[in-house]
Order: sequence, then C-alpha cells, then structure tokens
Amino acid sequence: MKRRNLGWLLLGSIFSSSAWADMPLNLTKGVTDVSHEVYDLHMLVMWICTVIGILVFGAMFWSMIFHRKSKGAKAATFHESTKVEILWTTIPILILIGMAWPATTTLIAMEDNSKSDITIQITGSQWKWHYKYFDQGIEFYSVLSTPKEQFNNHAGTGDAKGENYLLEVDKPLVIPVNRKVRFLITSDDVIHAWWVPAFAVKQDANPGFINEAWTNVNEVGIYRGQCAELCGKDHGYMPIVVDVRSEVDYELWVNEQKLAITQAKAAEAQSLNASVPMDELMALGETTYTAYCAACHQPSGNGLPPAFPALNKSAIAIEPARLNEHINVVYSGRPGTGMQGYGKQLSLKQIAAVVTYERNAWDNKTGDNIQASDVNAAVNNPSAAAEAAAPAVTPVATESPVIDTADVKLDDLSMSELMAKGEEVYLAQCAACHQATGAGLPPAFPALKGSPIAVGDVNAHIDMVKNGKPGTAMMGFAALMSPQEMAAVITYERNAWGNSTGDMVQATAVAAK
Repeated sequence: MKRRNLGWLLLGSIFSSSAWADMPLNLTKGVTDVSHEVYDLHMLVMWICTVIGILVFGAMFWSMIFHRKSKGAKAATFHESTKVEILWTTIPILILIGMAWPATTTLIAMEDNSKSDITIQITGSQWKWHYKYFDQGIEFYSVLSTPKEQFNNHAGTGDAKGENYLLEVDKPLVIPVNRKVRFLITSDDVIHAWWVPAFAVKQDANPGFINEAWTNVNEVGIYRGQCAELCGKDHGYMPIVVDVRSEVDYELWVNEQKLAITQAKAAEAQSLNASVPMDELMALGETTYTAYCAACHQPSGNGLPPAFPALNKSAIAIEPARLNEHINVVYSGRPGTGMQGYGKQLSLKQIAAVVTYERNAWDNKTGDNIQASDVNAAVNNPSAAAEAAAPAVTPVATESPVIDTADVKLDDLSMSELMAKGEEVYLAQCAACHQATGAGLPPAFPALKGSPIAVGDVNAHIDMVKNGKPGTAMMGFAALMSPQEMAAVITYERNAWGNSTGDMVQATAVAAK
C-alpha cells in the first residue's frame, strides 16, 4: 500500500508544472508575464507532441504485435478510404489551429511596445553594451568585469572563478520593477543579439537598424544574459546583467547617476587646466590600455594583423606629425574597421593617458606628454592642434570649441551638389534613426518629413545638427562632420520628402553659427 501511494506521489510530482519548471533541462518560467506565457505555450506543445507520439507509436507497435503474419493476419485489400483521408487531414488541422491560437496571441504580446514607461537604447559594440536612458540624460557602457587572468587560466593570478564567471559586468542595466521598459536595440559594428532568458527577450542588434523589444519584470533581483549572436573573437566575453530594483531604489539610482554625471563634467572641465606628470599619465594609460585596448592590440602592442594592427613602432604612434590623427582615432574611431571611438567611454584625461602610454610604451619612446587640453584641442579644433603638434606636446588651455574656417571647405555649392552630398551624408549618418524616408521611429527618433525643425527656422536646424539636443538621442555632429557635410545634410533634410523649403545652406553659415 505504501509502495502504491509512493508511486502516485512520484507520478503527481512528475506531471506537476512546478516540477517541470525546476528541471535543469526544461525551459524556465522567467519573471515576466510574457515569459510565463512562453513557458505555458512550450509545455502545451510538448504535451500535444507527447500524446501524438504515444498514439502513433502505440498504434504502430500494437499493429505489429497483433497483426503479424505469424498469427495468420492478412493485409486488407481496400485501396482507399474517404473517411480515413478526411480524418487524417482534419485532425492535424485542428491540432495546428489549437497550437497556433495561443502562439499567435503570445507573439502579438511580445511585439506590443506601446504604453511604455521608460525607453532605453541598447547598442552592441565589440565587445560591450552601451545603454542610453531617454529623457534622463543617463548613458554608460557595460563591460565584462571578470579578470582576464581568470578566463586566460593563468595560475596564481586573481581570485578563484566565482558562481557568475563570465556573467559579471562593471555597470549593470538598472530598471524598475512592475514598469514597462521599451528597448531600442541596434549595433555600432557587427550583428549582436541582446538576450536575457528570464525576460523572454532575445532581439538582434543590427548595424544601421533599430529593433524593438520590451519587458515588465515582476520580481526584484539580478538577471543575467549574453550576446546570442557570434560577433567576433570576444563574443563569449559580452555578458548582460540587469539589476531590477524597487521603484524607490530606482529613483535613488537615477538621482545618483545624475549627480555623478555633474561631478564628472566638473572634473572634465578641471582637467583641461591641469598638467599631469608623465609617470602618472603612464600609470593611468597602462591601466586604461589593458582594460580597453589590449584585447585587440595585445599587451605587447604587436596587435593581431591585419584586423588589429600593431601599435609598437607604428607610424601613427611615433610620428610627431600624426599625433593629432592618433588622438582622433582613439576618440572617434576609424570607420570601416574594428577601431571604435572611445570619446563616450573615457574621459579626456584617460584618452590623454592612453595616447601618452601608446606613444611611450614598448619600443616607441617618443617622449610625448599628452594632456586633456591637447585632446580637447585635437578633437574640437583639429587644424589648430595640428599646427601645435610637436615631438613633445606641452599642455595648452583651451576655450570653448571654435571651428577654424581657414582649413575647411567653405566654398558655395549649387543646390544639386548640396542635395547629392546631403543624401550621401544622411544615409551614412542619419538614416539608421530617422529612416531613409524621413519617417523616423517615434517617439524616440522623430520624423523629419514635415517636421517643424526641418521646415521652420533654419538656424535652429543648424544648431540641432551641430550641437545635438541634450536629454534625447540626438547627438551633435560638430566633431564628426565638416561644415560642408553638415550644410549639405541640412539642405537635404529641408528639401527632401516633400519638405521643399528651397533653403540652400552653405558651409559658411554652419561655421559661423
């Protein structure tokens, strides 16, 4: 009797939903309503397949056992049966409809991004995630924090591998519980995929495109995921960590981030007037290089050619005339290559330090001592910085950025030339957000077609393109485009898609603004 009761208990535990959810090989329920729907759909389809398998194989084995030739069974002589054909056509259709109905409902729910409380842009980069909170002015990079010594298996270095080995970051994404968070997912370079299993969110991050997803987490906690698209040599070192907090704790975190941003800006401004000794720059530069550059260019500076060129004895790192170029490559990256820009990831002091380190480490030994003011000058006033470049660079305090109109193209262009150039620039720099048709992706990326900014005051339009709009996804392009390129793209936006203002913006107008 006890054995029979134990059998029923075991059978009940096997078929209970909680038991299946706790099995290590089964799909997990997750912590969102959508993830629960996905789990229920998974279990429904599994049981349907299980029942079909039992019936089909049961009928097959029963026929083989009880209708075998040795028992005198003879094969039926009928050629076809209309009733059987109707049954084996109708039953599968009904089964498919029974599975398609809840599946369609779940898919529609997964794609419904409306009525979100928070919008966050997620950008994949090789090999880290960039998070930007709209309307909050908060953005940061999230980078793997597991020490390199651990995943390189260097004995005797670092602590022992922990429970979250390769799934830990320096800055997690922080979101509030019980609030709908909309994600706009894209990429800076190659295809990545943002995947957090507990949220039932897995969305590709494609360069030049914006994909959408959303979540509404029901439980406070730490949830982990990974890049789910093979994106290069460090694909396995691109984890995702989401810290879901109570609404009170989330608001406290937002206020802390805003205070930290204010303090960082003050420190950045102070660094422009500071003169940092060479030994301090080299120490900071080595730390920064190890954290951000060594994965591609190697600790030895010898790189991994041809994808990641050597910096040791490299012309860009030792020639005095190319100092300005060296700074700009570190700050803005090099389009079409694996070199990304670090202007948003590092402070001016860190960029100065890492450039100093690269120009003095290994066999380079240039003696260059780069200061934050030199970086600011090189990025915001490249022609003046080039004139001042010398084997040993002395710190120069700079004022607010001024465009040197003597060394940029300011000649007047015809409307057709402006439109052709503007379309080229727009497709390269703007179409990913505002779309090739100018229709945008509201509310994060507003339409330009018929937009007040594109058909109204031309000076406001110039200021927007040049300096961006704080608190939104609109960045300034003064450091990325020449005045002529900005003039052309503004002209294009004011005359494309039926805007037809007739405005011709020239580079002189942009430079003078």
